[in-house]
This record gives sequence, C-alpha cells and structure tokens, in this order.
Amino acid sequence: MPDTSQAPDIHTLTGWTDWKWQMKNRIRTENELRNWIEPNPGEIEGIRQTKNFFRWRITPYYASLMDPTDPDCPIRRQVVPHVDEMEDDMDILELDPLEEQAHSPVRNLIHNYRDRVAFCVTTECAVYCRYCLRKRMVGDGTQAMNKEELQEAIDYLAEHTEVRDVLLTGGDPLSLSDDNLEWIITRLRAIPHIDIIRIGTRYPVLNPFRITERLCRILSENHPVWVNTHFNHARELTGDAYDALDRLSRAGVPLGNQTVLLKGINDDIESLRELFHTLITFRVRPYYLYQAQLIGGTRHFRTSIEHGMELMDQLRGHLSGFAIPLYVLDTPHGKIPLTPSGYKGRDGDFVTVRAFGGESWREYNPE
Repeated sequence: MPDTSQAPDIHTLTGWTDWKWQMKNRIRTENELRNWIEPNPGEIEGIRQTKNFFRWRITPYYASLMDPTDPDCPIRRQVVPHVDEMEDDMDILELDPLEEQAHSPVRNLIHNYRDRVAFCVTTECAVYCRYCLRKRMVGDGTQAMNKEELQEAIDYLAEHTEVRDVLLTGGDPLSLSDDNLEWIITRLRAIPHIDIIRIGTRYPVLNPFRITERLCRILSENHPVWVNTHFNHARELTGDAYDALDRLSRAGVPLGNQTVLLKGINDDIESLRELFHTLITFRVRPYYLYQAQLIGGTRHFRTSIEHGMELMDQLRGHLSGFAIPLYVLDTPHGKIPLTPSGYKGRDGDFVTVRAFGGESWREYNPE
C-alpha cells in the first residue's frame, strides 16, 4: 500500500489558485511525482525510457485529481509516462499524421480547409498529455514563434479573404499571457473577413485558475469568440472547472468540448454517458469524440473504430441529442464522421473511410 501521507495539503499551499504558480510548480521529475502518488514499476520505467522522446509536465492541480493508489486511474494514465509507450507499431506511425506541415503556407499556420485555418500560436501547454497529436512540437522552444513570425501569419490571413474562421491552438493558446493573447486576438478581429475566432484549450481541465476576469473581459470585447475545451473523463469536471467554465459562459463565450476516445480511460458506455451528461450540466456542449490518432507511443490508448461506433450507438436513447458528440476520425483530408456514410469497411488491419470531398482514406486500426 503506497504511503500517501506526504501528499501536499492543497489548502495550505500559498498560491494554489494562481495559474502562474501552477505553471511554475509543475511536476517534472520522478521525485516530485512521488509527493502525489507512488509510481508503479511501469510508470517509473516510462519516466526513464521516454525522456528522449516526449516531455512530460503535470500541474499540481491536475495531480491532485489523481488516485495515488490506483495505477489505472483515468486521470493518472493520461499524463504520467508509462513503459507501454515504448512498445509500439512505430514503423507505420508518423510524427505528423495529419500532414499539417504540408498544409502550412507560413510557419505554424495550417490551411487545410478553404475558409478556415488552425493557428498554432504557442508550443507550450499546462500539461503534456501522453496521447498528444502534436507531440512533435509541444514543449519544444525551438518551435515557438516570435512576434515577427506571428505577424507574418496574421498578414497571410489578411491577404486571404476566403478565410472566415480562425482556430487558435498550439500547444495551448492560454499558455500565453493576457497581453500577448490580446495582441493576437485584436489583430485578427481587425481583419474584416474574419468572422469567427475560436480557441482550443485544455486549461479549464488542467489549470482552471487561468480563466481570470481579465481574460474573460478580453474575450468579451472581441466577440464572436468560441472556446472548445477538452475533458476526457467526468472526474475532471470539478468545482474549480465549473467556476472557470461559468466565468467564460457569463462573458458570453459559447462552449464546446472535444473528447478523445482512449482505451482504458473512457472507452465504456458508463464513462462516456457520465462525461457528456455532466458537461451539459456545466453548460458545455459535447462537440467531437475523436478516434485516437496514430501517434508514436499511443497504441495502448487506441480502440478499434468499430468499438467506438458501437459506443456511439449505445449512447442514443440514453442522452439528449445535443449531449451526443459527433464521432470523427481526423485525417489529412479533414475530419471524417465515423457513421455509416463515412465508414466504408475493413481490410485486414486497415479501415477505409470516405472524406467530405470523396477521397478515400485507409486508417491503420487493428481489431
């Protein structure tokens, strides 16, 4: 039985509700992690063996949600390295499975769809999730953009009048200071043909204290601004998360949520039903349920697409229609709904799906 007597009493920690304190005191070593949990052998080996492949950081807030005695805790498994990450089908996996770099006319601006772009404004996140789509760049200071490069991307957007919708992503855009975030948002808002600004962030999950009154004011002064959060399990929907989301709602920010289907974390009907129902009570609409991407080190997180489709079928009749997200596979051809119209069939270890433009895509997805 692990000795958890040394776990910090969060109520006595000065600065606990300061988002910058949370960032400054992130857990990044095995010894620091032992203040919160007793790592099992798989986690200890994971920390040691993955250090040259993928960085790891955990905010004290998110660490406080981990079960110190249960290595299968759905919070713990998302963020603590594990040796399973080193046993993978690496020969067929890519660091950039969506070919984002091929769709980047300027640095870190992904122009995949004609009328909308994803703008990776930072490489930093509150926590480095083990299944991260952009592990090639997250936490890598050499991938960060200076203001001149950010301005170059903004100039590109100003010149391309077909772009109406800009998603700020990263990394996590809320890793930026209020001043820097406001600098970007106000310049985008000054471009006449950009109608919508979206922010993809996991801060309400990992460091909810980031949702400050000043941040909410900045967003409210530049509407329409939409925010998509990233809750994967109902245990993440805490009172602090509710307060952060409530502040955003009261600032007039529409809220959606994007969940990744993760084996052993939320790939059962009870977990998904509780997650989506609770999100609705928090005034957050479930938007997408993503099939986990083919990223190196993530085989132990991936389910079969057929299992995901079965789960979606089971949700119907047990939740209100607007509480059920769209199950999608993200590909270089865009997001493909994993419905009977998108799913075309199986060929051995591969599944064939149809993109919105008619292209076919074969996704490696063993049963």
